[in-house]
Amino acid sequence: MAENDRDNRPSPDALLAEAQKETRGHLKIFLGAAPGVGKTYAMLEAAQERRKEGIDVVIGVVETHGRRETERLVQGLTALPAKTMEYRGRLFQEMDLEAILARNPKIVLVDELAHTNVPGCRHIKRYQDVEDLLVAGVDVYSTLNIQHLESLNDVVERIAGIKVRETLPDSVLATADEIELIDLPPEDLLKRLAEGKVYVPEQARRAVSNFFSAGNLTALREMALRHAAERVDAQMLNYRRAHAVSGPWPTRERIIVCVGDDTASARLVRTAKRVAERRSAPWVAVYVETSHHIDLPEQQKDRIAQTLRLAEQLGAETVTLQGEDVAAEVVAFALDRNASQIVVGRQRHKPWRRLFSGMSVTGRILAQSDAFDVLLVGGDDTEKQHRTFETRPPVPARDWLGYLIAAAGVATATGLGFIIDLWLPLPNISVTFLVAVMLIAMKLGRGPAIFASVASFLSFNFFFTEPRFSFAISDSQNILTIVFFLIAAIIVSNLASRVQLQVDASKTSARRTANLYEFSRKIAAGATQDDVLWAVVHHVAATIRGKSLVLLPEDQRLTLAAGYPPEDEISDKDSAAADWTWANGRPAGRGSTTLPAADWLFLPLKTARGPVGVLGIQMAGQEFLAPEDTRLLEALADQAAVAIERTTLVADVEAARLATETDRLRSALLSSLSHDLRTPLVSILGAASSLINYGEDIDAKDSRELATTIQDEAERLNRFVQNLLDMTKLGSGALKPNADWADLADIVRAAVERSGKLLRGRQVKIDIDPGLPLLCLDSVLMEQVFFNVIDNACKYSPPGSLVTVWARPGKDMALIEVCDQGAGIPEADREKVFDMFYRVEATDSQTAGTGLGLAICRGIVEAHGGTIKAEPGLNGAGTCIVIHLPLGEPPKLDGGETTGA
Repeated sequence: MAENDRDNRPSPDALLAEAQKETRGHLKIFLGAAPGVGKTYAMLEAAQERRKEGIDVVIGVVETHGRRETERLVQGLTALPAKTMEYRGRLFQEMDLEAILARNPKIVLVDELAHTNVPGCRHIKRYQDVEDLLVAGVDVYSTLNIQHLESLNDVVERIAGIKVRETLPDSVLATADEIELIDLPPEDLLKRLAEGKVYVPEQARRAVSNFFSAGNLTALREMALRHAAERVDAQMLNYRRAHAVSGPWPTRERIIVCVGDDTASARLVRTAKRVAERRSAPWVAVYVETSHHIDLPEQQKDRIAQTLRLAEQLGAETVTLQGEDVAAEVVAFALDRNASQIVVGRQRHKPWRRLFSGMSVTGRILAQSDAFDVLLVGGDDTEKQHRTFETRPPVPARDWLGYLIAAAGVATATGLGFIIDLWLPLPNISVTFLVAVMLIAMKLGRGPAIFASVASFLSFNFFFTEPRFSFAISDSQNILTIVFFLIAAIIVSNLASRVQLQVDASKTSARRTANLYEFSRKIAAGATQDDVLWAVVHHVAATIRGKSLVLLPEDQRLTLAAGYPPEDEISDKDSAAADWTWANGRPAGRGSTTLPAADWLFLPLKTARGPVGVLGIQMAGQEFLAPEDTRLLEALADQAAVAIERTTLVADVEAARLATETDRLRSALLSSLSHDLRTPLVSILGAASSLINYGEDIDAKDSRELATTIQDEAERLNRFVQNLLDMTKLGSGALKPNADWADLADIVRAAVERSGKLLRGRQVKIDIDPGLPLLCLDSVLMEQVFFNVIDNACKYSPPGSLVTVWARPGKDMALIEVCDQGAGIPEADREKVFDMFYRVEATDSQTAGTGLGLAICRGIVEAHGGTIKAEPGLNGAGTCIVIHLPLGEPPKLDGGETTGA
């Protein structure tokens, strides 16, 4: 009853999806195999029908491509004006998303869903615009060609030989509320092309020769039909789940094959493959992992793994379910997948075995599968005989030890029974044996527990029922007591062992979960690719108790990037297996069906963007992976691939940033060279040519002015070259301060004297505290700092203004300020002015600088252990360049006084 209730309840996920759709717009996609099949025409026809019904329909964007019949259908529909966008000197018409949202129609027509918008639009792709419309509650009619799906991009390129540039994720088509397939046979489409109904004649001839061949169109048509059918099938499944439709709807053939741990499972898989192939149906191989799976011999676990691997190789989807009732889990899965047929194997149980275990799994599936066809596959006598010898391995010594412990437990319970018999009646003694049986079941499993049940029954009968020390029973009441005791002991042993198996399975699942969590935590903490790779190989090796390595592509070949224990190289056969895994995206090597002679098993590391590397594992003494180990390693490989891709993306972003910065600096350098070299050169050439051409006609005063101009501009040019050299030395670390104790006032006065020609009527006020001690610095470099700062102050302050150099000692640092009375530096630019080649935008009356002076100042000051920054001047007028330099203990003179005293 509970199982039926579960089947009749709607799926919560399906109900949630239905509820979310109520607040969104409705997306209808007109899907076609190729351009020209009539998608836009069909969309406009549907829009005209909605308009006649009184529904508000507007055109967001429709491409008629000059087709007259399509243009006629546009008439009568409200078309919102397109938005004009400029890109690379050309004007483009794009859909005006903001206007549509403001208009808020019931339905909007959006042609060419995969279109890429012009830079400057809200979104990069048109389907993202459509998502905004759907979120706003607007229904959307759109068109799409099948070749624009991202998952089919490579397939289309192989078929047609053309790389489709405009693609969209498959999820867009999957989330569409309705898909209408616009189908046209290839012959009819080629006829339309020839008649000029798709492209103009010249374009049509190129299209037929490049893309629109009959073979290409047939392949595209098949893909469109298949995707439309899969989408309709998915919608039907969602409807069944949302409305709790209990039985399958056999709208499409779908095969489920139930595999187990016996040798017949491979036969079942091959039979299911043949059935699915004849019916062109998808098929799924299902294995139900019960709590007894953990106790299966390794040989049977390997057989399960081989069977599931065989199913994958034959094209099946493999699924491992968790549960205790195998038949119920298989039937529930078949209902959920809307299966049409279940393939199972015949199970032959001995009569005595059927008495204890009940109906076989096959029998229970047959009993519960009224809605399915069940294909029962038998096995021949050879297979049965082979299974008899192969699936019953010798009982290991530890199992015999379990039976001995069980016997000891029964003996202990018998001893306690003798003690209890002294004070309490006979029924109380049976509780002792039941407790012993339960403990044995929990610790040792079902076999020793059943043995303990029978042994307890015999001991209880022999030692505690009359006549004692005999298996005969004189009292009829004691017969019922010991019979019910045996039944209760067997039931308790089964229940206790099952509970213990479930607990063990839960612990195993918890360990897997903890393993994945620990792994994700380790790789998330990795800052570099080396950190991530080390975490990957170390964790995988610890998980499989073996060896692991990672190979990454470098220069068109795989190279060993990390290994634990450390590996220097791999053999040629292992390298071949790794290359095959990289090229095909499937496992290869030891334990697989591809290049099994290799010593390593290689698994692909791939993400949604593609393969990123190969993971190699090597386990001592184990040929095949168990299904649970396979799932765990696949999960670890997926997480490792994402982590490696993350570090690669970080490196790519950093490389792109460096490339962008390099380009910016190169452009700034060229701009600076073109201006700051050309300007003084023009002045020098002009003055020199005047002296040469008119030297005899120029008086001494004018000649001196021209010579002075040549000298000034040459000095300016020399300063620029010196700045470039200093910046180069700073960047390479070659500029090292030659520090010595010096008086700051002397350095400042030398810088002011050197910049005398730059002042041009400006006054410099030096206000340095006489108590400022000597500073340990490079006098030459620091003079260059003050010269650059004063030069900068003169460039950006009016003639006749005051430049102040102020210095005071602090606690640990000397505070120095150079202030001007210019226009000041905007707050947003105060930090940027110390970047190379950065210049605050100057007015016509100002002289633009090279953009290197303050950058050099920062490099020199920081090399001295100080800081430099720009702040607004007093009352917000002008700019103050604030410098902090460390104070030290000046050397003492012979008389004990410091040199700065």
